[in-house]
Amino acid sequence: MAPDFLTLTLGLVVYFFGVIVTRKVAFLRNYNIPEPVTGGFLAAVALWAFHAATGREIGFEMIARDRLLVIFFAAVGINARLTDLLAGGRALVVLCVLTTIFVFLQNVIGTLGTSLFGLPSAAGVIMGSIALVGGHGTTIAWAPAIAAEHGFPAAVETGTAVATLGLIMASLLGGPVAKFLIERQKLGPGIAAAGADAIAPEANITAIDKYSLMHALLMVNVAVILGYLVHGPITELGVKLPLFVPCLIMGIVLSNTIPLIFPKLPWPARTPSLELVSDYALSVFLAISLMSMQLWTLVDIAGPLLVVVAMQAVVAVAFIIMVLFPLLGRDYQAAVLSAGFTGLTLGATPTAIASMTAVTEHYGPSPNAFIILPLVSAFFVDIVNVIAIKLFLAL
Repeated sequence: MAPDFLTLTLGLVVYFFGVIVTRKVAFLRNYNIPEPVTGGFLAAVALWAFHAATGREIGFEMIARDRLLVIFFAAVGINARLTDLLAGGRALVVLCVLTTIFVFLQNVIGTLGTSLFGLPSAAGVIMGSIALVGGHGTTIAWAPAIAAEHGFPAAVETGTAVATLGLIMASLLGGPVAKFLIERQKLGPGIAAAGADAIAPEANITAIDKYSLMHALLMVNVAVILGYLVHGPITELGVKLPLFVPCLIMGIVLSNTIPLIFPKLPWPARTPSLELVSDYALSVFLAISLMSMQLWTLVDIAGPLLVVVAMQAVVAVAFIIMVLFPLLGRDYQAAVLSAGFTGLTLGATPTAIASMTAVTEHYGPSPNAFIILPLVSAFFVDIVNVIAIKLFLAL
């Protein structure tokens, strides 16, 4: 087991390896594949080869990775302006409704896929919204009970494998989906469809210096500390939320109160310094997450899983292009959110944000998208997913 500090250092190395490879491979640049995804996936393949050659497994402590996740979402919260959320209200409502529909659709596809291989009906939910929309965390929470109560003893292994494959698919598909929509519709920042929501102003341009960077870090740390303090009482009330959610909320609260109470106090929202902190946390988090995937665990059940996950991916892309993008307004923000929706429904929120970041770095900013999608993933998806899981298991 690699100690935590070594895991963090390897995450940085893997990120820079992904940067080098992406710079040299035009396909990766043109289709907006995030650098940490490239580096992390290649590192996971290398570890798989090492395992095949030696029979040894390499594990990683994940304390630093989990801390980076809460830092990233605290920074997202600090960037949030309630005025922008109100301006993007329609997109938020539409995305919530379509996410609800897709969660149920995902379980239908999972059930159909498992029926092809004669697997228990409960496997359909494991290969549906539990592992894909829910990810590894939801799989760990639900799979043991399904294994014990629904006649599917391989629920944990299957769910973990599907979640891993979904993460890979989401990382590879988000950028190309957005590229297709943007270039087909000739979209860009400020080029919106008629009647679409206005795009929020761009960040104020201020230099990155020692003061601004340390100020941004301080405010992020304050948001994280407040998030920790809120998370405990919320958990005691029986409400299960991942830690990053209260950190995101506290960032939003701080960013929409402190500048009003102390208008002369500099605030790091949408500054290059805060963006640097956010990018660092997200990039290293993703690099560690992907490099730590144990791909050899997928070999024994790869056939059925690949078929079902491929079905899920095809349906997801078709849903995005034919339903989600048009209903979101066919504008640039809709295209960026389409990249995020790919990550949200097949992988995880950080994967979604990474795909959106790669798209906006290539084509231009879309700040509201980075507020809307985390709100949907943080507050809405888990609730809908629980309802869908219980309904399908009861059926």
